[in-house]
Amino acid sequence: MLNQTNVNYGKVRSQIRELFEYGKKRKAEIGEENVFDFSLGNPSVPAPEAVRKNLIKLIEESDPVFLHGYTSAQGDYSVRKAVADDLNKRFATGLNPDCVYMTCGAAASLCITLNALLNDGDEVITFAPFFPEYAVFTAHAGGRLVPVASDEKTFQPDISAFEKALNAKTKAVIINSPNNPSGVVYGEETIKALAAALRKHEQATGNRVYLISDEPYRELVFDGVKVPFIMNYYDSAIVCYSFSKSLSLPGERIGYIAVNTAMPNWQDVYAGVCGAGRALGYVCAPNLFQQLVKTVLGTTSDISVYKANRDRLTAALTSYGYTVVKPDGAFYLFVKAMGEDAVAFAERAKDYELLIVPADSFGVKGYVRISYCVSPKTIEKSLPAFKALAESYKG
Repeated sequence: MLNQTNVNYGKVRSQIRELFEYGKKRKAEIGEENVFDFSLGNPSVPAPEAVRKNLIKLIEESDPVFLHGYTSAQGDYSVRKAVADDLNKRFATGLNPDCVYMTCGAAASLCITLNALLNDGDEVITFAPFFPEYAVFTAHAGGRLVPVASDEKTFQPDISAFEKALNAKTKAVIINSPNNPSGVVYGEETIKALAAALRKHEQATGNRVYLISDEPYRELVFDGVKVPFIMNYYDSAIVCYSFSKSLSLPGERIGYIAVNTAMPNWQDVYAGVCGAGRALGYVCAPNLFQQLVKTVLGTTSDISVYKANRDRLTAALTSYGYTVVKPDGAFYLFVKAMGEDAVAFAERAKDYELLIVPADSFGVKGYVRISYCVSPKTIEKSLPAFKALAESYKG
């Protein structure tokens, strides 16, 4: 008999992917320019010029046997050293090459980390709204995802609810800031409060809880907002990073795991990461792009386009009567659905060729996610459709 859980995962895509596939079909029917696809977080801004130049240089000047060959299972040493050095320089950490593991994006980073940490029955807390695949990744690692509500006004984590959710089965906490789908950045006071709650829990129970920070949007912040680096606030911290958004390279699948060397048993945790990577077959991330990211650390795509899209869309939707959670980062707008049913609202939006994702699968009812990493032209062309959608409810 087949593993029915995995069969079901294969048969039923996430809501985001279902909508994306619907959009592809609809574009083929009526023309791409007539469909306003806000479903997928697929960067619309080109990769920085340094990416193109350095990629060409690597291909033309590097030994092809090396460039297209295997690296160490955890990644090329020079790349891991460059990543550690960059984080140390930016955040005053004490990392080294032997606490960094190169991966095929943040999804692989999370899967490896959860498999390294969890035993059957362990619980992983996260804050709603959250990326739906956290539940899939956690379940596959033998754990159970426990969503905790956020403050309804700010979408910052509810610390009181978090403290009540902590128990003897809690093994890890996943945070995602800037957040997908809300775009909210967890401020320093929030991170300090989370860390204090975890230390208090450990002192009272003797159980250490690992704080996992999912960070594909770390550099995508606006208006001078700062993203606290969790290793500066909590010792038992693990960062899962992807270059997909910061460098506009989602299809190249390159990222890393960084284990905080300040945690008491970091060598064992890192060994668990290496072992989980081995067991899952997530070894030797693509060397070409390992070598590329080494040359462009600290470089970011032009996010001013996303900021302009955010500002234009927020202003327009607010004027049409929508309630919008203003994002400080990422490239998502979290909007309150008109009517109580966000799924029905998103379905009605299709009548206007608007593809937006209901937030039910993100753990919050009554909201939709609008991914505004599209061209400014698409934003402008979509505004009459958003206005018509709002008016259809007022009528």
